[in-house]
Amino acid sequence: QASAPLHPVAVQCQEAQMVVTVHRDLFGTGRLVRAAELTLGSAACLPVAQGTVESTGSWILSSPQVTPDALVYSMSLNYNPGPTGNPVIIRTSPAVVPVECHYPRRGNVSSNGVKPTWTPFRSTLSSEEKMTFSLRLMNDDWSTERETALFQLGEVLRFQAGVSAENHAPLRLFVDNCVATPTPERSYSPQYAFIDFSGCLVDGQLDDATSAFISPRPRQDVLQFAVDAFRFAGDSSNLIYITCLLKVSLADQAPDSLNKACSFNKVSNLWAPVEGTQDVCSCCEMRSC
Repeated sequence: QASAPLHPVAVQCQEAQMVVTVHRDLFGTGRLVRAAELTLGSAACLPVAQGTVESTGSWILSSPQVTPDALVYSMSLNYNPGPTGNPVIIRTSPAVVPVECHYPRRGNVSSNGVKPTWTPFRSTLSSEEKMTFSLRLMNDDWSTERETALFQLGEVLRFQAGVSAENHAPLRLFVDNCVATPTPERSYSPQYAFIDFSGCLVDGQLDDATSAFISPRPRQDVLQFAVDAFRFAGDSSNLIYITCLLKVSLADQAPDSLNKACSFNKVSNLWAPVEGTQDVCSCCEMRSC
């Protein structure tokens, strides 16, 4: 409330401080208080500025109380009257005025660079927190997850990548890259990147491979691909660890060189995308996307 004789204390809650404005006629009696007689909080902070009619002070906020909906900063405005002309008598008593600032914990934000078209930012953030990626080995007809991860050379590894996001705008999933290593460490050497360059299934270019993305997709948020089984030469353990980087774009965003799923067609000797125009795959041939 604005400071006036009927409401002599006003609190302005700013981003990093509270500004307390005190009308000098604090008690509405016509007897004016002095700025030096006012302090805020247990640390007895003094005002940093004052005027001729009103005394205005700004103080840094203390640690808040957290409620489900708000951050609440609480302090006390303390009035400690100084001695009058006669030390034997007093005409005013000390007073304590509680002051609080309440900041909502949730809210929507926007700017010229953000153009929301379907839901407030708060809901977007909540949805992003629930986004879950998955990568599974599937059986031969893609109907269920494969029960075993044991393969023989000559068989095909069928991968299904997916993303689940509640209440989100439709998404399209991509596999940016996949790296195979003989240990769980992605940076281990030797390593074999069979998907690389932001969605190029380069393993399919080898003479003895039929690896490819499956087209069409079952859904926009799912991407399937098949890779011929292999092992690392000279590795007696015959173990392969596979690490893939999955990412999404909005489903209505056209595929481009950084968001694509491209397979090599040996018949036409060309790269072909699961969706989008063929030029999005041109960088696969140049090995630079």
